[in-house]
Amino acid sequence: MDRGVLVIGLAQRAPLPVGRSLGAFRDDVARTLGAHPEIEMLVYPEMHLHDAGHLPEAERAEVLEAAAVALDDPFVTELGSVAAEHGIWLVPGSIGERAGDGYFNTELLFDPEGTLRAHYRKMFPWRPFEPHRPGTDFVVAELEDGGGCHGSIGLSNCYDAWFPEHSRQLAWLGADAIVNVVKTTSQDREQELVLARANAIVNQVYVFSVNCAEPVGRGRSIAVDPEGWVIGEAGLGEDTLVVRFDPDRVIGVRRDGTSGTNRPWAQFLPGDDPVPLPMYEGRIDPGRWAPGSGSASH
Repeated sequence: MDRGVLVIGLAQRAPLPVGRSLGAFRDDVARTLGAHPEIEMLVYPEMHLHDAGHLPEAERAEVLEAAAVALDDPFVTELGSVAAEHGIWLVPGSIGERAGDGYFNTELLFDPEGTLRAHYRKMFPWRPFEPHRPGTDFVVAELEDGGGCHGSIGLSNCYDAWFPEHSRQLAWLGADAIVNVVKTTSQDREQELVLARANAIVNQVYVFSVNCAEPVGRGRSIAVDPEGWVIGEAGLGEDTLVVRFDPDRVIGVRRDGTSGTNRPWAQFLPGDDPVPLPMYEGRIDPGRWAPGSGSASH
């Protein structure tokens, strides 16, 4: 199947207070697509619809947990209807998800028909500040719809980007791009921009990192190509970055090398000895060192 280019919009926005209806979100999606009708996938920041920053700090964790919903809740169904109304792929950021006795920070992906195509529970909550339980499953989703296939994306949530194992695993599972939703309100956004480029370079994938806007967040959403070149970066305020995601460029970079030189995914040969990884009680198996040789959760 041919893998076509996908136009992605990174919606750097101030977060919406928890407990509000989805009216303001619907309006923003409509305005954004009215201004940029070429967008085929729209991505919002982490916890965009579940912000508690306006409350006293001592109350936030309890309010956030109370607002968490199951994935079959009408709130999630309504989010899907927004995607279907406009016929777009939609990542509305992440929400609080209630699952059994667990409470997770969960990133959602809806397809153009409004179906919840994938969900990902944040693996590395920013402790001690975030009350969520960590997820344990990596998630890579194929972007297949009536218009064909647009490659695969790996879902990543904010602090996950600080753990190189996370991005490496997504790339190994076959991701052509990593969609990292972010709610960085602290002083370290500058370092995160370095990490976005580094994760793109060492894994030869696109990285799309969308942060919330000031005055809550530090902004500076960024889009990076598989060689580490910045193809879009926002300022501090509300903005929409519109970029092109070409999964075939990932194939070309891995084949020809970054800057025509480096091919890390071709580093090992089948006859090489395994490399022990004592920290993980595991190893690098040269016979399995290839993107797409694993199976992802969906």
